[in-house]
Amino acid sequence: MKIAIPLYDRFTTLDAVGPYEVVQRLPGAEITWLAAEPGPVGTDTGQLHLHADAAFEDLPDPDILIVPGGIGTYDALDDERLVGWIRRAHETSQWTTSVCTGSLLLGAAGVLDGLDATSHWLDLEALERFGARPTGRRVVQQGKIITAAGVSSGIDMGLVLAAKIAGPEIAQAIQLGIEYDPEPPFDAGSPEKAPPEIVELVRGLAAART
Repeated sequence: MKIAIPLYDRFTTLDAVGPYEVVQRLPGAEITWLAAEPGPVGTDTGQLHLHADAAFEDLPDPDILIVPGGIGTYDALDDERLVGWIRRAHETSQWTTSVCTGSLLLGAAGVLDGLDATSHWLDLEALERFGARPTGRRVVQQGKIITAAGVSSGIDMGLVLAAKIAGPEIAQAIQLGIEYDPEPPFDAGSPEKAPPEIVELVRGLAAART
């Protein structure tokens, strides 16, 4: 089972590593990190890099693709080499997935037209430009396409995917193995729950980073 995770400049680490920690535990999983060229790819912190094993063209037909998001997504939307690879890989994939603003890259590849999809809450409206129907749900499945909301939801998406591939018992075993049993100290994980001043603080911080 060939699983491809494409990387690009200023992707978000957990968008890629969260689902990776789940799916790499699936029986028969073969993970390949891809980029424009093999080598280090910088994350959106400017401090951390992940190493790409191969170029996009080296794996044209993955069984599963997991597209991470990040503040570099909007620049990557114009990267036809990346977007074209997603478009072609989706034609033969068993599952096409994304985390956070990675769904915008799926949209740019033309695979979300007319479908429900999710993304980071700050970027949901951007999905409409690609013909998708934005929804605030944490994980959304439409056929073989699964999109996840912001950052940490990639772990949830990975578990949903694991259950689809290997069954709920294996998915639960993976969840227990990684001890994914979150008990956050604050109930502020969505704009509907967070205090209004916190929502505005995050909006301001996000605007300053782009």
